[in-house]
Amino acid sequence: MLFHVKMTVNLPVDMNPERATALKAEEKALAQRLQQAGKWRHLWRIAGLYANYSVFDVDSVQELHDLLMQLPLYPYMAIEVNALCRHPSSIHEDDR
Repeated sequence: MLFHVKMTVNLPVDMNPERATALKAEEKALAQRLQQAGKWRHLWRIAGLYANYSVFDVDSVQELHDLLMQLPLYPYMAIEVNALCRHPSSIHEDDR
């Protein structure tokens, strides 16, 4: 199942800078592991924002929920999720 996910991060302005740096490093490491595993298919920064558009390829809505909940920055995110399906007019035979 493919999902388009918009994640907008809002760290508190008074967050300890060392804590913010540690959270960002943990987030990056997990995001890269999920990409290598094929679960986090695409990750695109939204220019000018601390936000991204991502595509996840998971087996269920519950799996997506569980993956998002384990993100270190999750408590500081606004998340929007949209399910995706193949468009009949697409010229691609795969999910690129």
